[in-house]
Order: sequence, then C-alpha cells, then structure tokens
Amino acid sequence: MNVEDKFVSISALICEPTRARMLWNLLDFRAYTAGELSIVADTSPTSASNHLSKLLEAGIVKVEIQGRHRYYSLSNAEVAYAVEGLANLANSSSAKSVKKEPEKNGVKYCRTCYDHLAGFVGVKIIEALEAKGCLTKSESGYLVSEKGWDWFAFFDISKEDFNNSRRPLTRQCLDWSERRPHLAGQLGATFFNKMLQRNWFKKVQFSRELVITAKGHLKLYDLLGVNL
Repeated sequence: MNVEDKFVSISALICEPTRARMLWNLLDFRAYTAGELSIVADTSPTSASNHLSKLLEAGIVKVEIQGRHRYYSLSNAEVAYAVEGLANLANSSSAKSVKKEPEKNGVKYCRTCYDHLAGFVGVKIIEALEAKGCLTKSESGYLVSEKGWDWFAFFDISKEDFNNSRRPLTRQCLDWSERRPHLAGQLGATFFNKMLQRNWFKKVQFSRELVITAKGHLKLYDLLGVNL
C-alpha cells in the first residue's frame, strides 16, 4: 500500500462519526473501556468494540488489559496532534469573527491536549515564556535558551532529563480554539505534569477542562506576569 492509499485508509478510520467522537474524548490522556466510550459516541458497547478493534489494528489506539477489563487510549502523541489538527479545520470559521476575551472557564479557556496544557491559558503561558526569551519558535518546534533552562530549573526540569527521549523535545501544537500554538512534545508534557504535581491545576471529572487553583494563579503571575 502506497502513501496515498495509507492516507485514505487512516482518514476514513479517523473521520467516521462514531470513531471520531471516541478519539475526541480520548484526547484527555485517560484510558476508557469500550462501554464508557460507547456512551460518549452514542452507540452500543458491541458497536464501540467493533470500532475500537479497527482503530487498534491500524495502530491509532492501544489497549491495556487489567483483569476482565480492556482500557483503550490513544497510541501516541502523533494521533493526538492529528485529531487536534482536524479540530482546527472545524473551528476555522470562528477564527474570522471578532476576537472576544474568553470566559474564564470551559475547555476553550483551559484544557488538556493529550498530555500537555492547551486553551487560552496554555497559549498565554507559552507566549509569556517567548517574551522572556526562554523559548523561540523554530520550524515546527521551539528552541529553549539557556535562560529558558534556568527558568525550567524551578520545576526541577533540566536539559539532561531528555537526553534519551525518542519523543521530540518541543513541538508547536496549533491550538484549535486560540488559533495560536501551545507547547507540546516531551518538554510540554513534563512541564504540565510538574504544574499538576504542585497543585496549580485541577482536572474536571469526565472532561478535558482544567481549573486553575488560587496557588496556580499566584505562581503564574509571580513567575511570568500572567494574570489569568
């Protein structure tokens, strides 16, 4: 099968409505059973299992078996970028409208994008790091300056942590609601996880939405001058 045929095959798998709904909900970096995904996709558990088998065979999702349960999740970050990229097409018409100050809640304001921070908050944080000279856009990713590594050291993140990582260190992930990039890649995932560990953000149950804690508001203002 040539590249064109593979593209057609993968596109058909991802864009079928039931599978598309399941993949959209898997963007929260959690693993779900076929029964749970059948609910969000508004289909039967049997039908969901059939759809997941096709996605599994194509390497779009992976499965972990624990006892009698099978938990499905996205196979890798590249799948998440593809789904998020399609969302940019879906949101393209709103990009032409007058930009309004976002409401300070909901998935457009602050959410997860697979394993990193996205939404208005994610974009503002990265733009503040660019303004401070910590990050610089470079092709599809970001370059981290020495000043940047000094800044990330506050989170116990160092350049050496990523020496053996196969995943790209940084990546510009175009945010579907903001139409501007946020930070993805291994650094983006690690940075977000450190902020979670410090209780700067809290996850909303059964959603990709995140809530910034009072501590998070204070620390982000102190470190970046970002008033969220």
